Amino acid sequence: MDHNSIRNAIVGTAASALAFGALLIQTLKSKKQITHCVGALDGTHVRASVPLSIQGRFRSRKGGTTQNVLAAITFDLKFAYVLAGWEGSAHDSRVLTDALRRPRGFNIPEGKYYLADAGYGIRNGIISPYRGVRYHLKEFSDHRPENAKELFNLRHSSLRTTVERVFGILKKRFRVLDAEPFWDFQTQVDVVLACTIIHNHIMGVDPNDLINEGLYEEFESNLIVSTLTAREEREEAIEWAAKRDEIAEAMWSEYMARNINLF
Repeated sequence: MDHNSIRNAIVGTAASALAFGALLIQTLKSKKQITHCVGALDGTHVRASVPLSIQGRFRSRKGGTTQNVLAAITFDLKFAYVLAGWEGSAHDSRVLTDALRRPRGFNIPEGKYYLADAGYGIRNGIISPYRGVRYHLKEFSDHRPENAKELFNLRHSSLRTTVERVFGILKKRFRVLDAEPFWDFQTQVDVVLACTIIHNHIMGVDPNDLINEGLYEEFESNLIVSTLTAREEREEAIEWAAKRDEIAEAMWSEYMARNINLF
């Protein structure tokens, strides 16, 4: 393959990804059953300095000592919630469970939901992609989605990249997050939170600044607070899996109607 062919392939793949993302955002605005998606969440690791006696708990899969930071981010690149301070070895789903169960923790308006990767599982207010189905954008570069689950995963992936983009912006703007910290651990946690708040403020003042984010939203009513038994949590997971199926089928019907002549 010559240089021009490679360049055209890259441009074509990028254009396809952007087109799918734009299409989903349009769908989110126009389809009643999908407008309840308010953002995406994920975790990122920030370097941590802790006493030798507890370094094992803070050691991440990549070997360094880190704190696992959970963030919920809206599609206009703003932090809606941040939980910092968990050990680097902690599983993402455990951090999310803690965030949901805290008295003043991560509150999701009733009937709304966030997109998350498969590691968080599907639960009340959290919708993850289908397992065992194509997901990453590059997997669709040469082949269109062939069923409702693949289309859902493609659009889920396209929107969830918002989180990765914001984490990249945050760490590029605040190089201190990648530096070896020299403060006590509580200050290290506070520094992460301060960076996200400043980042949001900059977005509010100058949304055109590409290196950006808004202020924390506090919901006063209709909030989901996790006080459920294990059985109730299983029942809710089934309910939200059915909701995901409903969204996927609605997407597929609209997609097929629009592209019927392409198949």
